[in-house]
Amino acid sequence: MIDGLLNLPWWGLIAVTLGLTHVTIASVTIFLHRHQAHRALDLHPVVSHFFRLWLWFTTGMGTKAWVAIHRKHHAKCETSEDPHSPRVFGISKVLWQGAELYRTEAASAETLDQYGYGTPDDWLERRIYAAYPALGIALMFIADVALFGFFGITIWAVQMIWIPFWAAGVVNGLGHHSGYRNFETRDASTNLFPIGLLIGGEELHNNHHAYPSSARLSSCWWEFDIGWFYIRLMELLRLARVRRVAPKIRILRDKQLIDLATIQAVMRNRVHVLALYGRSVVLPVLRQELKTSLPASRRLLRDAKPFLVREDIQLDEAATCTLNRALNLSQTLQTVYRFKEELKQLWANSSVSYETRMQSLREWCQRAKETGIQSLHDFADLLRGYTATNCLAPNYLSGA
Repeated sequence: MIDGLLNLPWWGLIAVTLGLTHVTIASVTIFLHRHQAHRALDLHPVVSHFFRLWLWFTTGMGTKAWVAIHRKHHAKCETSEDPHSPRVFGISKVLWQGAELYRTEAASAETLDQYGYGTPDDWLERRIYAAYPALGIALMFIADVALFGFFGITIWAVQMIWIPFWAAGVVNGLGHHSGYRNFETRDASTNLFPIGLLIGGEELHNNHHAYPSSARLSSCWWEFDIGWFYIRLMELLRLARVRRVAPKIRILRDKQLIDLATIQAVMRNRVHVLALYGRSVVLPVLRQELKTSLPASRRLLRDAKPFLVREDIQLDEAATCTLNRALNLSQTLQTVYRFKEELKQLWANSSVSYETRMQSLREWCQRAKETGIQSLHDFADLLRGYTATNCLAPNYLSGA
């Protein structure tokens, strides 16, 4: 039958296509990413197996391979060993040929053995899913044609390219190339869009790299992660249990003394502290310098801006020269940059005790307030009240 068993109108076919691909996206972000790769939540066995079965039908991907490649990406991010870094392969290669990069890495037994631990290894995985990855895709083709007729071929084709394009291409490519950053991670991860609907919340990629083991990818109150929404619904139905979420940052304005809780919060949330320093100290000083500088100096200051703020940029000789020339233009800018580097020393040596770090932070804040730079003075006051909640799941469905 040309119309298939369901005989749907054109708008119904579009709705079904979007619905089916959305289930696949949810399976990737909830099961493969948050549950399997990062153990951020536990899933009921029935739910877990549904996701695994659905991915076999719609992608043919093995759980172990996906998890191993993603874990290696985090471990080797932006290096020559990263399976899909735009900085290594170029944005065009990752965006349009991300699936090829995935297949190349999936063929590496060393990657699978080193990073694919803890993934399903039952009879179904060994004898069906891993042994016959093309069978699931073929069965989905037959089902699509039977249900939707001739148009089922188009629906099936869309299903097959959905993950290779959106996950392997857009998230892995644009998610390390374009967008905004809430956190100054040492990789180039970005948030593509604050409303995470189309790719299940994976749009919030910088948030994820800041707190990889968090089941919730949204961070700011104006961000929405639909994958987290589904997880919370499953929790209500006792089909999932959240293990970890990113901490909620709070600033206690009336706190007078830096204590152990302060240094623990700063240490655990250093990517947020550095982003906060960039926004509230470096950028205000830079804007003021741009206002008062001669026209010939403004271009240099603008060129140096990413080197002053971004933690993911490895300075080569040319970048170092640009940065140094910009710092030589302004004693104030030089001071706030030096204080940023000194702040980073708090977590540079893992053998230093919390008590020593606490004393160092107190001294840093005191010296910062004595510089006479207002934004640095205000940041020192802010840091004194810096604290964070624990990493247990909060009692709401979305947002920060």
